[in-house]
Amino acid sequence: MDEARLSERERRILAEIEQDLSEDVSLERGMRTMRRRGREARTPDRPGRRRGPVLAVALLGVLTLGLLVLAVATGEPVLIWAFAAAWVVTLACLMRLVIRWSRNLRARSWPT
Repeated sequence: MDEARLSERERRILAEIEQDLSEDVSLERGMRTMRRRGREARTPDRPGRRRGPVLAVALLGVLTLGLLVLAVATGEPVLIWAFAAAWVVTLACLMRLVIRWSRNLRARSWPT
């Protein structure tokens, strides 16, 4: 396969771009402090950060179940609507957790 060669003008332009980038202090600092997100970025000083969303979804599930029982037992329209709202919020939060877990799983299983 033929290799593409750069002309003298293209090499000069590329050298100028490299020079400009090497002088950009904010870019250099940003590249130096850049970290991967996900499991590698977690710090041991914040272990509760991972359990917070799971605990919130579990509490929402308990609240939703309680509202369901009350709505069925009393037949009050207010409780039925409260159950419906809590159910939607619980499902949305649960879906968000599942998406996050699947992204983390995919990031760990795919080679980088």
